[in-house]
Amino acid sequence: MKTSTLKNAIFLCAILCLSLAHAQRAEAPDFQYDVGAKINDMTLTEGGTMVVATNDGLVGIKPGSNDLLFNFTDYGRVKPEELFFVPRAPYVVVGQTGFGAMTTKKAVIDYMSGKKLFSTEDNGWKMIMTCDVMMPQNKLVVSGQRRSKEQFASAVAVYDLNTGQQESFFKFKGSETVSGRPLMLKSGLIIPTTKALKKINMETGTMEWSTKSDDIKWMVADETEQEIYGFEVAPNGGNTKVHKIGANGNLLWEDPHKVKGKVVNFEILPQGLAIVSNVDNSGKSKLMKLASGRSESKIAFLSASNGDDLWEKAPKTKGYVQHFYIMDDGILFGIYEGGINKISFEGKTLFKKPLKTGENILTMANTPQGLIYITSEDANIVNLDTGEQVWSKPLKYKRADAVASDYDEKNQRYLISADEKLFAVDASSGTVSTLAESKFDGKEDPTGVEVRDGGILLTSDQNMMLLNWEGNQNWHEYHRAPGKSAFGAILMGALAVATAATATASYAEANRNRNRLGYYTSRGEAYANMGDSMAAASGASIAEMLKRFKATSATANAQFVLTKLDEGVGLVKLNKDTGAKEKEIILKDKKPEYTVDDFGGVLYYKADSNSIYAYDLTN
Repeated sequence: MKTSTLKNAIFLCAILCLSLAHAQRAEAPDFQYDVGAKINDMTLTEGGTMVVATNDGLVGIKPGSNDLLFNFTDYGRVKPEELFFVPRAPYVVVGQTGFGAMTTKKAVIDYMSGKKLFSTEDNGWKMIMTCDVMMPQNKLVVSGQRRSKEQFASAVAVYDLNTGQQESFFKFKGSETVSGRPLMLKSGLIIPTTKALKKINMETGTMEWSTKSDDIKWMVADETEQEIYGFEVAPNGGNTKVHKIGANGNLLWEDPHKVKGKVVNFEILPQGLAIVSNVDNSGKSKLMKLASGRSESKIAFLSASNGDDLWEKAPKTKGYVQHFYIMDDGILFGIYEGGINKISFEGKTLFKKPLKTGENILTMANTPQGLIYITSEDANIVNLDTGEQVWSKPLKYKRADAVASDYDEKNQRYLISADEKLFAVDASSGTVSTLAESKFDGKEDPTGVEVRDGGILLTSDQNMMLLNWEGNQNWHEYHRAPGKSAFGAILMGALAVATAATATASYAEANRNRNRLGYYTSRGEAYANMGDSMAAASGASIAEMLKRFKATSATANAQFVLTKLDEGVGLVKLNKDTGAKEKEIILKDKKPEYTVDDFGGVLYYKADSNSIYAYDLTN
C-alpha cells in the first residue's frame, strides 16, 4: 500500500471512530406516556399532535411533558374508522353508532389545545344526522334530533369552534331532516333537507326562505354568494344532477344539468362552469356497463345562465383526470393513464395535438421554460401555448417503481432519479445527460433526491448517497433492514390521507387552490403552501398549526433509518451532509411500531400495548 493511501485510510478510520464516539445512544426516552388502555391506532396529525385510539377512548400527546394533552373516555373504545381528521384544521371528529341510529354519538376535539368543544351528550342531542366543520369560518354545524319541551325535535345548531358555545339554533316542523352538507354564507346558512333547501338566518335562528328541491348532498357558492350550485347524487353513487339556486331561493335553471358519474371537481369561472366527473362501472353488469359508458373522467363546461353545455364536443380523456388546472386562456389537464391536453374556454384545443406521456403523472408544475411533467415512465418540459416539447426529446426510462426529482439552482438543471440512474437536464438547452449510476444496496431504488450545499443526496429507506456536482460519489451509507419478519410498521400520518381525498365538499374547502398550477418547488415549500388555505381562519389553535406549516423541518439535516444494531433493532440518525451516525435509539423490539415527526423532530414509539415513548431527535 502506498504511504499516501495508508495515511488516507488511517485518517478516514479516525474520522469514523470519532463519529461513532460522538453518536448518542438514547435508550431512555425523553418522554413516556401511559395511555391507560390497549392502543388500537396512532395518527400523527397535521398539527403535530399524536392522537391515539385506545380501548378506553382517545388520547392526545404533545411532547414537552409526560402528561397527556387530553384523555377522552366518554365513548369507551375508539376504532380508527370512527375518527375523521378535518383537513387544514385542528379538529378530530369522533363518531360512534350503536345497534340503532338513535344511539349515535358525536364529539369534536381540538387536538392542539386538548379541549372537547362539542359532544352530543353535553349539548342535548339524542341523534346526529350531520356534523360538519366549516372552514375558514371556524364553525360547527350540527343537525339531528335535539331534546326540547316537545321531547325530541328535528333541529340544526351552529357552534363557535373557538369557544364551543352555541351561536344559533333552528327547529324544523315535523319529521324533516338534513340530507347533506350545509353551505355557510356570510348572510346565513343554506341547509339541504329531505324536502327542500332552506335559508336560515344564523343571528335570529329564523328561516328566510324555503325552496322545494331534490336530495342535494353538497353545495358551492360563487364569490358574491348570489349564486349557489347544488349537487344531487344518485342513491347508488351513479350520476349527478347540478342545480342552480339564487340568493333569494329561486331556482335559476329550469331543469338541473345531468352529469354522468360522480362530480369530483367543480370550478366557477367568469366564462362558465368547469366540471369533472368520474364514471366507474367496474362493478356493474354488462348491460349497466353499456348504459353508463366506459370507466373514465368526463370534462364539461357549462353556461352559468342556463346550465347548457358550451362545448360542442367535450375533450376525450380515455382515462381518469389526475391533474386539472385553470389557466388564463383555458383548462389544462393530465390523465393518469397518460396524456396532457389544453382546451380553451370556448372548447377549442390549444395544443396542436394531445401530448403523449407515460402513465401516472407524478408532477405537473410551472417552470421558467414551460410546464414540466414527470411520470412513472418519462419527463419533459412543454410549451404551454402550443404543447410542443421544449426538450428535443423526452427523458424516458423503464416504468420505475420510484421516481424522484429536485432542481439544482446552482447549476441550473433538473435532477431526476429513475432506473438506478441520476439524470441531469440543462434548464436552458434541455440537454439530457446521465450524471451518475445510483445502484443501492439491499435491492432498493433511490426514492428521494435532495440538493444540499455540498452536493446531491440520494436516499431510500436503508441507503444514503452523496454525489458531488459532477456526479462522483462522495460517500455511501447502507444500513441493512432488520428483515421482513422484523421490519417496523411505519405509522402514516393524517397528511397523506388528507391530501389524497378531494371529492367531498370538506376537502374541496381545504384545498380551494388545488386547480391553480403551482411552480416546481421543494417539499418544504410545498408543505408551507398548504397552510395558505388556513390564513383566513382565526383562533389560537389554528395560529399554532400555521406556525408548523411555515416552519423549517426540525430534522431537515438528518435521515432516520431502522436497522439491526448490536443490541437489537433500533433507529439510527444519520447526518445528510456527512453520512455520520449522530444518534442511536435502541427500540428493543423485533417489530417496532413508530413514526417520525420530521417537522417537530420527535420519534414516537409504541413501547408496549399501553405505552408510547417519545424521543427528541433534534439533539
